[in-house]
Amino acid sequence: MSITLNSAAVTFAKDLIKNGKIKNDSGHWGQHNPDTADENAYLQQHELADYANWHLGLDKSKGEDTKGRYRFPFGDFKTVHRDGLIAAKERAAQQGYHAIEQAADELLALLEKQAQ
Repeated sequence: MSITLNSAAVTFAKDLIKNGKIKNDSGHWGQHNPDTADENAYLQQHELADYANWHLGLDKSKGEDTKGRYRFPFGDFKTVHRDGLIAAKERAAQQGYHAIEQAADELLALLEKQAQ
């Protein structure tokens, strides 16, 4: 797979964190990760570029106009979730996407600092 870091999403996440739009949750990301219905509802109100901002990875093997292009979600379309960043970091590490792993780690540190 040709998944690369979505730099725009990193900038977007940093802005959200700096503005306090965070959830310093300790649960499992599966409890907070938007499901397909949530994603589709979001896309009815927003552009695909807005949807992309919520994903740290871009799968360039998928079409630009598909949800499948966007990987490693980290929030619920309102806030950045601590457990979402942890999940993204762990999955990126397991799959060998070091730039995404590092970005998730840096965002996690920023979120934890903001949450203090």
